Amino acid sequence: MADAEQQQDQPQSEPALFLSKVTRRYREGDGVLEILKGADLALWPGEAVALVAPSGAGKSTLLHLAGLLDKPDDGEIFVGAAPTSKLSDLQRTALRRHDIGFVYQFHHLLPEFSALENVCIPQMIAGLTRAEAGARATELLTYLGLGQRLSHRPAELSGGEQQRVAIARAVANAPRILLADEPTGNLDPKTAERVFMTLVELARATNLAALIATHNMDFAARLDRRITLENGLAVEMA
Repeated sequence: MADAEQQQDQPQSEPALFLSKVTRRYREGDGVLEILKGADLALWPGEAVALVAPSGAGKSTLLHLAGLLDKPDDGEIFVGAAPTSKLSDLQRTALRRHDIGFVYQFHHLLPEFSALENVCIPQMIAGLTRAEAGARATELLTYLGLGQRLSHRPAELSGGEQQRVAIARAVANAPRILLADEPTGNLDPKTAERVFMTLVELARATNLAALIATHNMDFAARLDRRITLENGLAVEMA
């Protein structure tokens, strides 16, 4: 975590993620359904932002665009200072691999691999050796309270433990952005509390810009900012 502490000491002159005048529309029968209508959103290093909006308002659309899993019809998405609209699919994939981490409602761990191996795999895909990936994975899982569970497969872990492994996997490649879509939606309240705060603490400790979609207003109130979607725009909540 030492490199993250050094990053926090450096002044931040630009957002880690910036959506500028982003529009996304879908064909629906003979008509067009416009979900986002020129939305702007900036996420800064070290801050955790809640995304709170009713179903159908466009939360998943916004997260998919922010994660470069989809392209806007208009507008631009910047990762750091770099525009992404003209990148090839291979370039977008490389940017996601190195700069963006994802945590979903379902952990999507590989069942045949241990907790340690699940966190090692994305690092090895990114080019690290097995030893380097193993050291980083061990550090992360230990930080998340799973140091005694490294060799356990997902079926041998509780739901909260599985989600903490998923969080470790999401940040294993030291991304600058973390996107989480209802990361505690399948957990009981006590476990959800522990996992949510673990996610937020890790994001802040590693200077990530985190956007966390949640329906839990108590959780959302603990974050640095709250964003909702109104009439296709991202709006700051009081």
